[in-house]
Amino acid sequence: QVQLVESGGGLVQAGGSLRLSCRASGRTFSNYLMAWFRQAPGKEREVLVAISRSGAATYYADSVKGRFTISRVNAMNSVYLQMNSLKPEDTGVYYCAAKNPFSTSGYQYWGQGTQVTVSS
Repeated sequence: QVQLVESGGGLVQAGGSLRLSCRASGRTFSNYLMAWFRQAPGKEREVLVAISRSGAATYYADSVKGRFTISRVNAMNSVYLQMNSLKPEDTGVYYCAAKNPFSTSGYQYWGQGTQVTVSS
């Protein structure tokens, strides 16, 4: 029901910033819990940040707390990830994901991913 497309990845030096965007199709974007995941080379995909339907509640993994900020603009069918003070260990493929908060299943919809590379 939902298609997600990420953008904004690239190559950045340590200490720099990037802003990722995720745009969703459909007319029911505000019904979904949104999140950003990261898959580092050779590692499992992990959730970094998540945001409630209204944007009132957020979750941050310890590794990104204080550096990354998730936000959403429902009128634009978009969710964003502002990344500051980037570190080489932030390198990986970043995925946008959507979930019906009332479903017992996990995240149902995924973007194609966008590569973020942080150099030393």
